[in-house]
Amino acid sequence: MHRRAHHVPVATVAVAAVLAVTGCSPSQTPAATSSAGSWTFTSGDGETYTAPEVPTRIIAHAYAAKALMEFGITPVGIYADGPIAEDVGLEGVDFDGVEILGEEWGKIDVAAAAELAPDLIVGDWWPAEDAYSGFEGGVEEESKKLADLATVVGPSQGDSIVGLIEGYADLAESLGADADQIADARAEFDAAVTDFQAANEENPGVSALAISPWDVNYAVAVPEYAPELLDFQRWGLAVVDPETPDPDFPYWQTLSMEEADAYQPDLIMFDDRNHPGGEQILEAAPISSSIAAYAAGQTTTWPAYWLHTYSDYAAQLTRLAEVIRDTDTSVGDL
Repeated sequence: MHRRAHHVPVATVAVAAVLAVTGCSPSQTPAATSSAGSWTFTSGDGETYTAPEVPTRIIAHAYAAKALMEFGITPVGIYADGPIAEDVGLEGVDFDGVEILGEEWGKIDVAAAAELAPDLIVGDWWPAEDAYSGFEGGVEEESKKLADLATVVGPSQGDSIVGLIEGYADLAESLGADADQIADARAEFDAAVTDFQAANEENPGVSALAISPWDVNYAVAVPEYAPELLDFQRWGLAVVDPETPDPDFPYWQTLSMEEADAYQPDLIMFDDRNHPGGEQILEAAPISSSIAAYAAGQTTTWPAYWLHTYSDYAAQLTRLAEVIRDTDTSVGDL
């Protein structure tokens, strides 16, 4: 099963080899600015970073890179959590000319990264774990030395994907992105949100369960730790909150496959990072016929933990809006 990555604390780098950066109170500056060659960004960790020149040689986590590239900012290097060609969140991204520094979780080629002479490293900030993407617990100690090459910044994960994307838009604009291009992408996204809300108004009361079957387990996602699911709830879809999240990893409630019929929603949403593997696992389980939504064919996928751009989010909302319109609300029992 794909699990949301763990993160561990990592010290803020005050002065990088190439980018001289100063941290100060978030209240002292706007979120992101650049003027007369200088650069300022208030990062997800609450610190404001400044530099005498706008960074140009950026190394980024692959999802962060995709977010920046939507606005015309292309990193010199990226590191990914797995094979890029197999990652649903990276479909369609052209990394031609970008150095790939790792395609396995916890392993980053720091020597190759150093050769790129980065002046900024970018990844999501995870407030619950007090760390940026790429510095998780269990990452090789040598890989963690990436943070010694340049200052690490990035917007914060929170209770909405919208806030995360807005943070990347602010960062991209501070790095020289076209403000009109950002505004156009936002307008298309806003239209998709309106359509998603309209679908829920046209077919009110659809209940949905986000799941990730794996091996002999039936994992139910906890919206509190999945901001895209919180957005769906906010915009009218009744995404189920599981009753008993796993105490050691509360992103999920893990049930045995024999308990998979405990929740009976109108719509089953499979973790799309394992599509169609999750569907195949549930199909092979005898209990699948006891899950009313599955038996009725009311299933779809959900963009699990990878959304970072307005365009991706708009496409997913448009697709899901049509699924919601076609869902029979008499199927579930919630």
